[in-house]
Amino acid sequence: MKETHATQFTGTPRDLGFRMPAEWEPHAATWLAWPHNPTDWPGKLLPIPWVYAEIVRHLARAEDVHILVNTAAAGKRAQGVLRRVGANLSRVHFHVWKTDRVWTRDSGPIFVKKDALGHSKPALAITNWKFNAWAKYPDWHHDDQLPGRVADLLRLPQCTPCVETPGGQHRVVLEGGSIDVDGQGTLVTTEECLLSKVQARNPGISRAQMERVFRDYLGVEQVLWLNRGIAGDDTHGHVDDIARFVAPNTIVAAVERNRGDENYLPLQENLDRLRSARNPDGKPFRVIELPMPEPVVFDKQRLPASYANFYIANGRVLVPTLNHSVDRKALNILADAFPSREVVGIYCGDLIWGLGAIHCMTQQQPEAES
Repeated sequence: MKETHATQFTGTPRDLGFRMPAEWEPHAATWLAWPHNPTDWPGKLLPIPWVYAEIVRHLARAEDVHILVNTAAAGKRAQGVLRRVGANLSRVHFHVWKTDRVWTRDSGPIFVKKDALGHSKPALAITNWKFNAWAKYPDWHHDDQLPGRVADLLRLPQCTPCVETPGGQHRVVLEGGSIDVDGQGTLVTTEECLLSKVQARNPGISRAQMERVFRDYLGVEQVLWLNRGIAGDDTHGHVDDIARFVAPNTIVAAVERNRGDENYLPLQENLDRLRSARNPDGKPFRVIELPMPEPVVFDKQRLPASYANFYIANGRVLVPTLNHSVDRKALNILADAFPSREVVGIYCGDLIWGLGAIHCMTQQQPEAES
C-alpha cells in the first residue's frame, strides 16, 4: 500500500470520542471517481459520464464535489461534460489519482466525527479499512489506497481497523455499502455480506468480533443484522439496496410485492427483523416500506435495481429511477420521509448495468473542522 503521511491514531476512534455520522448530517463534500473502466459497463460506457454529470450538477448546487480521474486529460474531458450540463464548476475539485473502479462508497474513506464539547471544536478523522474488490476481483490495489490519499490531502488523522486472529493481526475489510448508520449508535448490515463464506471479506472473524470492530472504530453500540440482499447484487448482500436510515429511529425497508419474485421472501424476512428490532431505549423503530422496481434485466442478467440506493446530500436526496411505473410511488414515499429536502429522481437505467447506482458511487465527507 502507498505510504501515507497522515497522523495515525494511538487508540481507537471510540477512545477519542469519534463516531460515524448519519448521512443526513451536514456535508462538506461528496467524493466520487469519474467512470473509466469499460468492463464495468460492457458495451454501454458511452452514456455513463452523462449520468455522472447530472448527479454532480445536483450535488454541486449544495456542496463541494471531489472527483478522482486517472489522468489529467480525463479530468479535462470530465470538466467539458460538466460544463455542458451546467454544473457549478467552482465547487468541483479534480484529483489525478488512479482508481480501478468507481464505486467510492466501498473503496473510499469512511469518515468519523468528534462533536464539539465545551471549548473544543468539531473534528474529523478517517477510518482506513481494507478494500479487496468485494473479495471477488483481482483489480483493487489502486482503490485500496484512496482513504490514505484523502487523509493526506485533508491532513486528517487516520486509523487502520484491525483484529487479532490465531494467524496474527488482520486488517479488517469493510465496504461503505455494506453498512448504514443513524449517527446515534445503531448500525444495520447483513449476514450475507459480512458473515457468509461466499465472498468472505474477513475469513474466521466472528459476528462478535465484527460488532466490537464497529464499536471501536465507528462508535456503534448496536448492530441490526439483516439476512440477505437482493437478486443480482454483485457484492453479495450490501445493505444499501435494502434498508436505510432516513432519520433518527426511522428506517426505510425495500419490499417486493410480487410473491413469485425471488426477492419476495428475503425482503419479507428483513422487514420482519426490522419490525422486531428495538432501539437502545427499548422502543421499536419506525419502519417505512419502500417498493422495489419492476425487475431490471439486461443481456439476460438480473440487475440489482433498488430505490433504496439513494444518496442524501445537503438539502436534497438523489434517487435512482428506471422509467418504471413504481418510480413515482417511490419518490413520493421518500419525499414524505425527507420533508425538508428536495427529492430528485436520476434516471439510472444505464448506470445499473455496472451493478451499482447513486449511493454506490458516492461517499460523503461530513462537515467539521480538522
